[in-house]
Amino acid sequence: MNWHLHFLGTGAAHAVELGSSAAVIERDGRPSLLIDCGPDTLDRYQAAYGEPPRALYITHIHMDHVAGMERLFFRLWFDEALRGKTRLYLHAALLPWLQGRVADYPGVLAEGGVNYWEAFHLIPCSRGFWHDGVWFDVFPTRHHVQGTSYGLALGGSFVFTGDTRPVPEALALFGAGGEVIAHDCGLVGNPSHTGVDDVDREYGAAFRQRMVLYHYGSHADGLALEARGYRVARTGERVALPPPSPTRDGAG
Repeated sequence: MNWHLHFLGTGAAHAVELGSSAAVIERDGRPSLLIDCGPDTLDRYQAAYGEPPRALYITHIHMDHVAGMERLFFRLWFDEALRGKTRLYLHAALLPWLQGRVADYPGVLAEGGVNYWEAFHLIPCSRGFWHDGVWFDVFPTRHHVQGTSYGLALGGSFVFTGDTRPVPEALALFGAGGEVIAHDCGLVGNPSHTGVDDVDREYGAAFRQRMVLYHYGSHADGLALEARGYRVARTGERVALPPPSPTRDGAG
């Protein structure tokens, strides 16, 4: 079985030309799970796969990662074959924030009689979740306020940090098995995002060699990161992943 991470967009919030940071986990060329849903993500997903996502994981609730969810609601609600079937996974701590941002507007339909979450199959989680027969780990990251952002990992295959400062403690747990590490990294860091100097300082060579950097600020920044010796994800690129380790649920 072949696994890939398909980057629909790779840019920071202001890097419109790179697309909103989002990626799709593919199994044998078919989409399995979309990670994040920014303002342009649905168009990119539809262009790639010809249908809306059947499963979605949200890393955090900033609008460049969830602004596409209103459109996704309408796409699902008005198709009876899709309504209520798209799985939406997120850490349970994020549910109040997501509710406030995308689901709590009065009168989700002008006609009334509809609750936002009826269009989805909502699955809150804490340690992780089962999807397509494999266990995905969910772990806290360092982005703005503590407890508001969570990365995703598939043992033996990949780690996706989402927006974050360096998280060496998380990679020591979830990235020590040869996984591809998709890591937030711009040319210059700030209190909420990782910069390339942070990567140099915080991670050993064994981790840096497996990193694919995304969420950077421009095409020029991407070239500068490559000049520093790093692999940089490009919009539309598919990165081959190792197959996951035998399935577990983190219970022991």
